[in-house]
Order: sequence, then structure tokens, then C-alpha cells
Amino acid sequence: MQYFDCDKIQFEGTSSKNALSFKHYNADELVGGKSMKDHLRFAGAYWHIMRNDLSDPFGGGTAQMPWDDGSDSVENALTRVDVFFEFLDKMGIEYYCWHDRDIAPELNDLSASSAALDKVVAKLKDKQNETGVKLLWGTACLFSHPRYSQGAATSPDANVYAYAGAQVKKAMEATKELDGLGYTFWGGREGYSTLLNTNMKREIDHLAAFLHMAVDHAKKIGFDGPFYIEPKPREPSTHQYDSDAAACLNFLREYDLMDRFRLNIETNHATLAGHTMEHELTVAANAGMLGSIDANRGDTLIGWDTDQFPTDIHLATQVMLVVLEMGGLTTGGLNFDAKRRRESHEPIDLVHAHIGGMDAFARGLKIAHAIREDRRLLNFVDERYSSFDKDIGAKVESGQCSFEDLEAFTQANGEPTVASGRQEMLENLVNEFL
Repeated sequence: MQYFDCDKIQFEGTSSKNALSFKHYNADELVGGKSMKDHLRFAGAYWHIMRNDLSDPFGGGTAQMPWDDGSDSVENALTRVDVFFEFLDKMGIEYYCWHDRDIAPELNDLSASSAALDKVVAKLKDKQNETGVKLLWGTACLFSHPRYSQGAATSPDANVYAYAGAQVKKAMEATKELDGLGYTFWGGREGYSTLLNTNMKREIDHLAAFLHMAVDHAKKIGFDGPFYIEPKPREPSTHQYDSDAAACLNFLREYDLMDRFRLNIETNHATLAGHTMEHELTVAANAGMLGSIDANRGDTLIGWDTDQFPTDIHLATQVMLVVLEMGGLTTGGLNFDAKRRRESHEPIDLVHAHIGGMDAFARGLKIAHAIREDRRLLNFVDERYSSFDKDIGAKVESGQCSFEDLEAFTQANGEPTVASGRQEMLENLVNEFL
């Protein structure tokens, strides 16, 4: 039985009026000598595609999911696998991501939940072998169940902490079984609402110990993919320890975890942290720590994680400029951590939504490549910092300069003349390509 009323989505170009076609995403088209699909490495998010019922704080779910009987049975979970792979096939998406409790039920008993996970993982493995689809990364859901209401790896209760560790152990093993390329730690509840009842130092120490245990277990089971930390600010807690890229990098450095971890950056989380996606990606890339990307967008009028599909061409261009500058994604990809709006409740709306996101990033890729090939933007930035290529500037960058050297240089050269930053000109330049 087919649940998505369409054929496999094809590239038809910009002249096509067919809403169920790609206008810009042509998987095998070469951009800078590399295919679009290899540049973008799109991944489907199991939690949004298969499990998001489109409810919100003011109303129940509206999503039509005719394949789902609403039960927490393993049989229902197995049915979802077939539907999910039908969707990936029709979209031409070659990677996917999951939380353990998305793909298999939480049965309020660790052994029963693990057994259910094993059954679903076995079917996922069969479908991967059948289709060639790969698991981009897996993760454990350490935020939905009431036991995690005060955190998981930062819970004040050692019993909860232990349960979280057992759950992550199993999720890591499932990821390894499915040849997952990476594993993500998404700290949905790792933070606090008030410092009146919080020992921050102990909680962060416990989190670091938890991650070191994960590194040790990865060695035991032979899992050599990267671990990802996903920065996430003030949602749902007042403050979360992984609040932005810089905070995550500081944590990883402090606790000697830099070698095994990378960052998975999400647009909507950047917005909630008071940053742009461009900023968060650049912070991660500058440290050599950008591993993967959650491709979505937020609403600047709403202080919540709205997880909208990324249809902003300018935003996609900014993302791809950073990705191309760092040499491209390798173990990670562009995961659509995005959901339809509540009014878009029919199964076919999932197809429309992903077409929009994939086309937006295809355009962003082509535009970013064209901007880099044009070189006017890159040359301007190079020229702006050219004084550090010689004389006193080169001495500064080589680490061989003192305040006395700076003083002597200034006395010899006098008041500096500062050149314009030409922001408006550069914004106009980028707009030439949009």
C-alpha cells in the first residue's frame, strides 16, 4: 500500500509548474566538481515525518497519519518503518536520523523498551540493505518522559542519571548495528529553571562524566563515528548548559572532550540564542568543530522552537557559504529537523515541505558557489585584513610581537587611517546573485 499520493519526485527545472517536482535540486548536477546530493547530504527526521502529530499548546494534533493506529505497540512501530522508507524513496533522500523513542515505544520498563528497539532496528537494517539509505545519526530521547523532567545527565537524582546512561548505551549500540555515521547528544532538559535548587558545578561535572562514559563505550563496541553536541538555548529550561556554539566548545575544551566531539548546529536554536545561523556555523567551523546541521528556521516574532522548513534563500546561501569555506560536510549532513504548519495536515504536505527545503538549499548551494567563484567578496575580505600580511601585522600573527613593538610602530607611523567596511556594498553584491 502506498501512503503518499505521488510518484517519485523528479527535477523538472524552473519552467515547470508542477508543484510536485524539484525546480532547483538536481541530485547528480555537479557544482564545483561535486554532485548536489554529495554537497547537501539531505537527511529525513523520523520524529517529524513519522511522529509529529502537529499539536501545539492550544490544541491537539491535526496530522492525518492513516498508517498509524495510535498504539504504542511494536507492530505499529514496524508499520511506520515501511511508510518512512516509502517517503525517503519518493523524495530521493539517502540519509535519516532518529531518537530511540521515535522508532520504538517507551514501555516504562528498560528491558521491554530495549527489546522493542531491537525489533525495530532489525527491520530498519533490512530496509537500509534493501534501499541503500544510510543512518546519518541516532540519539536517545532523554527529555519527553517525566523521569527526565529535571534533566538526564544533569539530573540531581543518581537513579535518573543511571537510567539515562542505560538508555544511551542501548541507543549507541542500535546506531552501531545500523552502521550509523554519527551519534548525537541533544540536551533537551540539561539545564535549570532556578539556581536556588541547583548545584551547577556538580551538574556540569556529571554531564562531562556521562560523555566520557559514552566515549569509553564507543571504544568497547567499535563505534568510531563522531559524537555531536547540539547547542540549544533556554528551551524548555530558563537556562541550558549547551546554550550556543561557544558555550559548547568551552565545555568540551574544559573537560577534554574536543577530540571525539563535533557540533550539530540548528538554525532555530541559533535564533533563540540571540545569534544568526551564520554566526553559530562560523564559530563551530573556525574551531574545526562543525560536524552536521539541522536545517530549519524559526520565527523571529515567536520565542519558541517553531522548527519551520527552510525556505529562505538568503539563509540557505549563508549556510552554504560557511559549509563550502570549510571544505564541505563529511560525516554529517543537512537534516530536516522541521515540521509542517498545523494547517498542513495531509500526508502530501510532507512532500511539499521537503521539496521546498531541498530546492532552497540547492539554490543556496549554487549561489554560494557562484559568489565564491566570482571572488569579489572573498577578495574584499582578504584586502581588509592585508595589513596583517606584512610588517607589524605579520609580527602579531606570528606571535613575536610585544607592546613595546606596537608602541614603536605607532610612534613611527602616526595616526592610522581606517578604511570603510563597505557593508552596504557587500550586501548589494550578495543580492546580485539571489
